[in-house]
Amino acid sequence: MQPYGQQQPMQAYGANGLPRAPKSKILAAVLAFFLGGFGVHNFYLGYTSRGITQLVLYLIGLATSIILVGFVFLVAVGLWVFIEFIMILIGANGYDRDAEGYPLQ
Repeated sequence: MQPYGQQQPMQAYGANGLPRAPKSKILAAVLAFFLGGFGVHNFYLGYTSRGITQLVLYLIGLATSIILVGFVFLVAVGLWVFIEFIMILIGANGYDRDAEGYPLQ
């Protein structure tokens, strides 16, 4: 018998009470490589604010590339995405888990 009010360990279940399938490291890397400018890999991993930031910077870069200013944004986002792509592949600095802390498979 456990004392009243003692917390129980958390279970690895989703919001609906069912176990959820782990997210794929390979799929996250492929999304970063092909659709990285749109932040799709971050949306997939649950990092919504990071994905929105990449998407907005990419769109600003596209819209202003006519006056050559946008290329700075495009290069910055491209470098950011390439670094995230490598970090996803090697699992560095938290890129071995999704936003909820579940390990990537």
